[in-house]
Amino acid sequence: MTGICPAPSAKVIQMDFLEAILLGLAGFAAAAVNAVAGGGTLITFPTLVAVGYSAKVANVTNTVGIWTGYLSGSAAYREELKLQKRRALLLFIPAIVGALVGGTLLLATSDATFEWVAPFLLLFAAGLMLLQRHLSEFAAQHSLGSRGGDHLPPPLYCAIFLTGIYGAYFGGGLGILNFAILTILLPDDPQRTNALKTLLSLVVNGVAAIYFAFFGPVAWGPALIIGVGALAGGYIGVGIARALGPVWLRRAVITFAIVAAVLMFAT
Repeated sequence: MTGICPAPSAKVIQMDFLEAILLGLAGFAAAAVNAVAGGGTLITFPTLVAVGYSAKVANVTNTVGIWTGYLSGSAAYREELKLQKRRALLLFIPAIVGALVGGTLLLATSDATFEWVAPFLLLFAAGLMLLQRHLSEFAAQHSLGSRGGDHLPPPLYCAIFLTGIYGAYFGGGLGILNFAILTILLPDDPQRTNALKTLLSLVVNGVAAIYFAFFGPVAWGPALIIGVGALAGGYIGVGIARALGPVWLRRAVITFAIVAAVLMFAT
């Protein structure tokens, strides 16, 4: 399997200026959404599909392009991450292993199968956002979380491994899922939780991006354009996250995900 498939390359040559602007804006918006709440893939993935890429190529390309947003977001959150180094290093292990499993599963999935699965994944991601508050309440009621400090409960390792698989396979709602899990199993200040969520997403997305760069059907032109937009969006998004609550933003992303899923079902 080659790193770049012929179909995306041909499409890049035909990509016009308006499509490039649209992809750049989508990358910026997605990275900002990821920094604030999570779910930015639900912006870039449908945008790539809308400009003509298959669901699988769009997913792989989005993973490579959106990585810079997680990078700039993590850099902007460096103060919140300073006191979480041990936590982060321990959680990197299940995140990396999960990402490798998820990336392998994606490339083993046929285009037709992924086209069929993608709308359901979009709806699943939207459902995660809708249920986040209930998941947090469930965690508090059943005392599933950390005992404090750097204690990481065993269920957290398992959960991060599973989100690593999901994040590399699709990624839509990865930030929401990680934030909910960390809130449930590792209660902390929301900004510190958001910072750790962003860093874990960076690791999962980065491992998957490297894997796809060598073995996946990446459309490199769109990936680079999304990456430039995401680099700025991730940094700015952290500033928004510090100043605003994510409630209305989550509602907008949920609506976008449902509409996108309906459109994909219809096509």
